Amino acid sequence: MAEKIKETPPPVGWKKAMARMPLVLYRARLGWLLGGRFLRLSHVGRKSGAVRHVVLEVTGREGDVVRIASGYGRGSQWFRNITSNPEVTVQIGRRVYPATARPLDPARSGRAMTEYAALHPRLARRLMNACGIRVDGTAADYEQVGRELIPFVELVPR
Repeated sequence: MAEKIKETPPPVGWKKAMARMPLVLYRARLGWLLGGRFLRLSHVGRKSGAVRHVVLEVTGREGDVVRIASGYGRGSQWFRNITSNPEVTVQIGRRVYPATARPLDPARSGRAMTEYAALHPRLARRLMNACGIRVDGTAADYEQVGRELIPFVELVPR
């Protein structure tokens, strides 16, 4: 069964710089190069009140509602910020719109993780390794990861 094998902190140094390269593209008005697979989420810092930005993978869509996941769990800064203030701005390619961030309950997060892993099995396994999570590759294992370790969020246009 899925288990957290190590606490994996967010990247630092050159790895952080590489992880933030998509944000540089968005700032240069080149976010459209990433297609619809990634989005820029603008949110308000819960302590500073400053606008913060992060580029995240789109893990699913249902009509206009977009789904994302917090690979570093509920302790991720952007996740904590949207939990405190769910009013966000989403940019996918050239399209920018206001949205409300709604964390999914554990059962729905589990289903979302299972769906994602079924669509992208190799990528899902690599992401689990990067996040310090060991999985056996079964749907039940991915479902457990979504329920317990990786929360999913829906971004609902306002």
